[in-house]
Amino acid sequence: MAADLLSFAHTVFGPGFWPGDWVWATMAAGFLIMIFPVLASFGIALIRKGTGNAYNPITLSVFGAIGVVFALAVPWLMANGISTIFNNAAANSSKYGLSFAKTFFEEDQVVIETQAKYLSGGPNVYELLTGSSGVDVPLNIAKLVVLPALSAFFVILQARAAFRRGPTWPGRMIWLSFVAFMLFSVGLQGNVAFLLWIGMVPAAVLGLIPILVIGAPSWSTINRSVQEKDNQPPPQQQQHPLQQVPPRQPTQQQPPVQQQSQQKPPPYVPEPVPPPYRPEGLLAGQGPGQELLSGRPQPGKLADTPGPMPFPLAGAVPMGGGAPKPPTRAMTGGGNNSMWTRSGGRFQKIKALGHGGFGTVWLAMDTQLDRTVAVKMAHAPDAETEERMLREARALAAVRHPNCVRVYDIVEDEDGLGIVMEYIEGNALADAVHDNGKLDDLAAARLWVTMAGALSAAHAKGVLHRDIKPSNIMIDPSGMPHLIDFGIARSKGDSTLTKTGMMVGTPDFLAPETAAGSPATPASDAWQLAATVSYALTGEPPRGTRDNPMAALMAAAKAERVTHLPNNSVHLRLLTAALGPDPAGRPTLDTVIRQTGGWLSKGGHAEDGPVTKVVKREDIAALDRTKVTAPPAGGAERTKVTDPERTSFTDPERTRSTNPPRPPVNQAQQPAPPDLERTRPTQKKHNPTRRFGA
Repeated sequence: MAADLLSFAHTVFGPGFWPGDWVWATMAAGFLIMIFPVLASFGIALIRKGTGNAYNPITLSVFGAIGVVFALAVPWLMANGISTIFNNAAANSSKYGLSFAKTFFEEDQVVIETQAKYLSGGPNVYELLTGSSGVDVPLNIAKLVVLPALSAFFVILQARAAFRRGPTWPGRMIWLSFVAFMLFSVGLQGNVAFLLWIGMVPAAVLGLIPILVIGAPSWSTINRSVQEKDNQPPPQQQQHPLQQVPPRQPTQQQPPVQQQSQQKPPPYVPEPVPPPYRPEGLLAGQGPGQELLSGRPQPGKLADTPGPMPFPLAGAVPMGGGAPKPPTRAMTGGGNNSMWTRSGGRFQKIKALGHGGFGTVWLAMDTQLDRTVAVKMAHAPDAETEERMLREARALAAVRHPNCVRVYDIVEDEDGLGIVMEYIEGNALADAVHDNGKLDDLAAARLWVTMAGALSAAHAKGVLHRDIKPSNIMIDPSGMPHLIDFGIARSKGDSTLTKTGMMVGTPDFLAPETAAGSPATPASDAWQLAATVSYALTGEPPRGTRDNPMAALMAAAKAERVTHLPNNSVHLRLLTAALGPDPAGRPTLDTVIRQTGGWLSKGGHAEDGPVTKVVKREDIAALDRTKVTAPPAGGAERTKVTDPERTSFTDPERTRSTNPPRPPVNQAQQPAPPDLERTRPTQKKHNPTRRFGA
């Protein structure tokens, strides 16, 4: 086989000029030998177009066999055979059946030797590297070490290109096999090995082109392979039903029923969609929401397509198009329960944090537990709003993640329902980017991986956020991001909660499919998170800004091309894929976590580090940025609310606010020094270490 290869190389490329036809033919043979390692990476890239990242014993065995055969066995057999053929031909032996032209034995010069003497009978690679001296040492190292190392470098690049969009460690099966071939080549005749390596280097460089042309597997293929791996039960779970089901069928049915009933958490058997906790303030014998929704017809299936803006247009009819629905019992004031201390409740109002579609969000003090909380009140005009509030509380209480806002309680009040939530002290990501500048790649990677983990925890509970944007990510004083404002969060199956005339989501950060009216999915949440990360890197939404919200909504619904991406960021490729118009073609959150977390690990960075620089509280106090003033008489302190559609990306339900001291302590703010990064403009005098938030 080596003789045939050498004869073919001599036929194709064996010119008769200096340094000799067989010298040129040996270089051409080296070029042809390098094609086999290229074929290994090319074949694996083709296989992964259909299998994605499905690495199981079968696929790994195939990849390993391809690497050993094409990158080690075949190249070594060819190179060793060519070296042996030249030695035998110089000794007038026809053992290998190669009939050399007379020019091999004539006076064609290779520098100062004939081809026969140059290509045969000399020392091997090992002898040249260990036995040379003087000026021959660097020359032999350049010929027999540098050239092979250069070929191996491009083989490594080929292997990594074959395993794009996935773990690259299986590529070692290719390039480690090629490195083994390099080591085994020390027994070749030195000049023959040098000529072969000269031919291999350009072949290794050109071999990258077909592998790059074939491309990486599509994101849909990768996502499918990852989901199949995640959904595959372990062997113990597969065998368990086979062992347990036969003996349980003939037994009595009562014991399993008793076992199931014993596993139900007290004190009641929940509805088919049970809340993850027992809320306080409910009437005896009633489940969550029954005291407000009993005797009332449930809302029918409503449209999913987004309607007008949350504010009325000129001449518009109020939402619903008809007469308003009767007020709820919580709105009539029929009950005398109150959650506020002025009426004997446990919560003391401090200030209003913002206003939105559900109602007012209050910063309050839980007098029983002595902690600062955020209370979102529901000014419920109808049963639908009440049900959405209850679903929000259940959804949030089901999520357990350190970077997700927590729900503490749900309390009935004379003004409606109040959801008591964690208060996150700090600034919104929108404000941090606006005031302090764009994030770098390290901070953006930490932001992406932590928020993707928080969303994955929510999705695991069947909860969709549906309104991820820079103003719904809070940065606490330590620089850690938190996902907040699940005010429109709902379970995956709740596709009928969006009513015609109510737009859910911010247009600049709305996924194309949800803007066009399709139900929200985990893929749409992933798109919004990628858009938020892109904003953190560029300071602009990925589709750019529009003159008005309706234009932004139309751009989202038409899936207009994203034009404002961080072109100089290492995350550009992943962001481009994550912001694609096709939900099936986007990388999943697990893929984002794996790739972004892998990039952080390679750089020696932790995934849960701060995403912004932090100014310590003692430094703020030293600069005397906080002074005391009296609150205005006659009511709660007013808070300036920023319009999210006209200025920055601050959400009206979760506007940025400071954490003031408890009344009657007074405060006022002075402008911060220009070189000081913005963190938290006021300081709690009564408990400076408390860090709660909503």
